[in-house]
Amino acid sequence: MDGIFITFEGPDGAGKTTQLRKLAEELRENGHDVVVTREPGGTVISDQIRGIILDPINQEMVDQAEVLLYAASRAQHVHEFILPALKAKRIVLCDRFIDASIAYQAYGLGVDVETVKAVNRFASSGLQATRTYILDVPVEVSLARLHHRASGSGGIAQQLDRIEQKNVEYHSRVRAGFHQIAADHQKRVRVIDANRSEDEIAGDILADCKRLIEEHLSV
Repeated sequence: MDGIFITFEGPDGAGKTTQLRKLAEELRENGHDVVVTREPGGTVISDQIRGIILDPINQEMVDQAEVLLYAASRAQHVHEFILPALKAKRIVLCDRFIDASIAYQAYGLGVDVETVKAVNRFASSGLQATRTYILDVPVEVSLARLHHRASGSGGIAQQLDRIEQKNVEYHSRVRAGFHQIAADHQKRVRVIDANRSEDEIAGDILADCKRLIEEHLSV
């Protein structure tokens, strides 16, 4: 039996990274072997590609290049890191995966959905998440959180990356894309209302994840 692959998705500013870390801490405290990773990135090569994708200076990047760069980063990440961890029977928590490409590049940019899916099936050798948590917030909340972070109001200012800088219409299409993904994959995907306290959100995710692990161990 291989490990369990859990991905976290949602609009920028939804709090997925925070919730991923909270889940990792809870699972480790319960004795599970957990590794945490992210996309784009996760390996030396993948992180180098991440830098190209997200650098605000690269405004001339065409949609086809963006699709292929994300897929290239993912291919290296999957084969160098994720698959070996799953074969070692570990729980892999990943901050974004293929659903992000579908939401951001197919729905956000308007690239053909089937093309994005096909490119990423090849890049990932068909790997799919066991469970995906989509943290959902209204677009205005998402963008307000991003700009709050960029202003340094929360402590340290963080420049918005190339994707985060896109307009509200783009981010609205991305959110709609995540909702469509959830509707298409109801067995795998759980939509989490992320416009609540961090503890409430974490509680819902942990409860579902415990059930998922029990089901996995009983197979």
